[in-house]
Amino acid sequence: MSISLLLEMASSADPDRTAVVSDDVRLSTGELSALADGAAGVVAASGAQHVAYVGTGGAVLPLLLFSSARAAVPFTPLNYRLSPDGLRALLDRLPDPLVVVDEEYRDAVGGGYRTLGSDELLEAARGAEPAAEFADPDAVAVVLFTSGTTSKPKAVELTHNNLTSYVTGTVEFASADPGDAALICVPPYHIAGVGAALSNLYAGRKMVYLRHFDAAEWVRLVGIENVTSATVVPTMLDRIVTVLDADKVTLPSLRTLAYGGSKVALPLVRKALSLLPQVGFVNAYGLTETSSTIAVLTPDDHRTALAATDETVARRLGSVGRPVPGIEVEIRAEDGTVLGAGQTGELFVRGEQVSGKYTDIGSVLDEHGWFPTKDVAYLDDEGYLFIGGRSDDTIIRGGENIAPAEIEDVLVEHPQVRDCAVVGAEDPQWGQIIVAVVVPRGGTEPDAEDLRSHVRAQLRGSRTPDRVVFRDELPTNATGKVLRRELVNELSAQSPTASIKEPT
Repeated sequence: MSISLLLEMASSADPDRTAVVSDDVRLSTGELSALADGAAGVVAASGAQHVAYVGTGGAVLPLLLFSSARAAVPFTPLNYRLSPDGLRALLDRLPDPLVVVDEEYRDAVGGGYRTLGSDELLEAARGAEPAAEFADPDAVAVVLFTSGTTSKPKAVELTHNNLTSYVTGTVEFASADPGDAALICVPPYHIAGVGAALSNLYAGRKMVYLRHFDAAEWVRLVGIENVTSATVVPTMLDRIVTVLDADKVTLPSLRTLAYGGSKVALPLVRKALSLLPQVGFVNAYGLTETSSTIAVLTPDDHRTALAATDETVARRLGSVGRPVPGIEVEIRAEDGTVLGAGQTGELFVRGEQVSGKYTDIGSVLDEHGWFPTKDVAYLDDEGYLFIGGRSDDTIIRGGENIAPAEIEDVLVEHPQVRDCAVVGAEDPQWGQIIVAVVVPRGGTEPDAEDLRSHVRAQLRGSRTPDRVVFRDELPTNATGKVLRRELVNELSAQSPTASIKEPT
């Protein structure tokens, strides 16, 4: 099934329903479909083998998704925050692309490419000879570059079948109420941005785009557009909670708030739940290679865990929930043995929405179709999935493997800690030492030894941070993932303030 069929179904069912709101642009499903046909004609006439987009999204994102599909060429939204050299390095990896670019990023793209401004595309689409064909379901629909925070970005290939399997497996067609609206502020080059455009259109929700995130503007848009659902990354949730707490706003229209992209500290989740008790919170976990969400902690799961006196149930507030329909999961040891409940290993996933294929590399699925996520994880007795971070982040101190997330979960519960990240720094004696990078809560000055004692009281002595350093904020990418490599490089350039001894 081609993703273009999703738009055809939506426009046939209700062509007058508002599909997209972005700044001054408002498009019905019928208007979006007509523009996609015209833009597909522009793409087809260009002879391009690929469509790339450099910009902040809004209405242009769903338009390019569907017009590229109707022209039967792959589509790649690129990170507009990259340097000109970084952008061009990625563009040069795409075969003969048509580059659609927001005007403010045209200089960054530079010359040497077939380039069309976003406004020019909209104008051309209105007068172009339409083109519309259904691509082969197994053909590549979208190529997304991984964040590449520790290595060269990989180009993930997602087929039409991968993407439509995700949408039809997790969303019921036209299931939204007539007044439902989704506020989208995740970046267009992230799988969450692609997934939001496809799934909300299919469900029948008005999509309200906030192209440049600002917490106060986010709150304002929820009010004026009667937004009923939204998806945010951790840094966004933190800033929204700050505004809600300061202004005492209640957001009466909002029914569902999903968060994901990286781990969210439990104190922040509890604070958000207390400020918005009428809202159903959803923790969504997925990867680019899995076409978005593969596990969900539902609103009922949140409420049950928050109210639980049973420690096992309460702990599930820190999980990512259970797999969505159509997804299988396994936890494996290093030797490939499938592990049981409570045992930590690497997460493997399988399902129609899982790609696991990269340009120039090929598929990394095993012979039975399982994808290695590189995430450390475990399942509890009821099938709730707990993610412990990337296997690459594991700290090896004196031959002992230590998961940073285990220490972070304890540290962030300290009343003077707003946020934290635990990383391994090179050490001649231990190989690596444990360094806790802490963002203090406003108006506090936590003591490093007090924080070490806080961890030591709850974990084994070998998990006690060897060093504690303080920062005003943690470096993150646009989806809220902490740039651990940046912290490690920063720490490597510093001299330890004291010799490291065996933790006690």
